[in-house]
Amino acid sequence: MSSRISIARPQGPSYSPDPHGIGNSRPSSGYRAADPDDPLEKIRAYSKQIEDNVEIWSQPARPHLPAVGRFLIVVTFLEDSLRIVTQWSDQLWYLQKHRHFPWGISHTFLLLNVITMLVGSGAVIAKKQTEFAVAGLLAVVIIQGFGYGLIFDLNFFLRNLSVIGGLFMVFSDAMVSRKKLFAGLPSLSENDRRKYFLLAGRVLLIFLFLGFVLQGSWSFGRMILSIVGLAACTMVAVGFKAKWSASFLVIVLSVFNVFANNWWSVHSAHPARDFLKYDFFQTLSIVGGLILLVNMGPGGLSVDEKKKNF
Repeated sequence: MSSRISIARPQGPSYSPDPHGIGNSRPSSGYRAADPDDPLEKIRAYSKQIEDNVEIWSQPARPHLPAVGRFLIVVTFLEDSLRIVTQWSDQLWYLQKHRHFPWGISHTFLLLNVITMLVGSGAVIAKKQTEFAVAGLLAVVIIQGFGYGLIFDLNFFLRNLSVIGGLFMVFSDAMVSRKKLFAGLPSLSENDRRKYFLLAGRVLLIFLFLGFVLQGSWSFGRMILSIVGLAACTMVAVGFKAKWSASFLVIVLSVFNVFANNWWSVHSAHPARDFLKYDFFQTLSIVGGLILLVNMGPGGLSVDEKKKNF
């Protein structure tokens, strides 16, 4: 009799074996993962796919990026020390005639600059006593600004802010390896300091491009480049797609540097040659800072890092 009893199915929505979509057959990345009706999701999927490809293809170069970045950051100091030595008499004449340095003080000023730049640059490249090397090179940037009377020159000021940003990136890179020395101690404060140095480095690095926007004559091409470059600078500053935007700025600044600061095409007796040479090597230093940013990432105080927590 029990076989005659039929169990009535409840009326209502149809039964789904996977109500939460856990067994979704769509791939987790790429174009097919996007909702075909949501263009923003398509863009995000394409962006993620490109990021993955860039990450794969850049793997062979990644072990060399820190060394290349550190060398480029200090290359402006190496060039400056060489220029002081090869133009020693001209440098003394300028300091004594225009900056009113007493005899002897001008010699000491130049000698201390050369020694600090050479020793500090060598230490940064070799990753030896990096903290003291960065402090010495920072002191050179500040002292030269006052010594040569360029501290109130807007172009000089913005460029040197970017150089300081590159030095902060070197210091942040050194803090990564320094944590190993204190493995048995709490490292929270060390990590926090590194976050703030990375943030300061990111923000300061973009000032070179701001200087480029503020000077020179305007054209349609320059306007487009400025808009795109400022967007990339903003992304670097806030740490959104920081590796992408930093890589873009590396390419743009490198191309711009070769064509705009081509000092090698100017006659050696022309006064503009030294200025172009100075700008060329300073831009290389800022490119080095951006390369370190590409290698290390934007750090904890960034949109990219916050997105990982959600």
